[in-house]
Amino acid sequence: MNYDTYGSSAVELAIDLANADRDDPQWANAFLGSHDDWFTPGTSFALTDAETGQAAETAELVRAVAVAESQPDVLNRLNELLALARPRPYATDHDGELHLHYARPDAPVLEQLTTTVAMGLAQVVVQHGWQRLGICSAEGCDDVYVDTSRNASRRYCSNTCASRSTVAAYRARKRA
Repeated sequence: MNYDTYGSSAVELAIDLANADRDDPQWANAFLGSHDDWFTPGTSFALTDAETGQAAETAELVRAVAVAESQPDVLNRLNELLALARPRPYATDHDGELHLHYARPDAPVLEQLTTTVAMGLAQVVVQHGWQRLGICSAEGCDDVYVDTSRNASRRYCSNTCASRSTVAAYRARKRA
């Protein structure tokens, strides 16, 4: 599956957000700091408690799109996420490659995050199908993933989960 670099990275940002561990009250600031290359230099990552809650809502909406089991359900959830976005696209070549950014460069960090995540996820769903999003099939893992395989056959979020599941199945067969 081919899709543009910025769009593919934006959906990876969405997946990372959906899979972020939100147990720590400072999770949003840590997440933003670890993904600082996505935001306009100088953007403040300080979020209020309400903004941290909004970031969690965005993460849950990404997860809701991934777990949806029908196209109408995906569209409803995706449109709910898109309603939070404030797209103001602009072309840039800041990294040597011409591409679009989805949020205005002077937008607050939460607006940049929500818009980028919503637009990246929407691009994948609309261009490549809602079935390209899923939840890991490994026991004990519920991470979201985007399937970039040619034949849309991915079932695990990572090679680690795939290997662990393969080994567990092998050991179960040996015991039987």
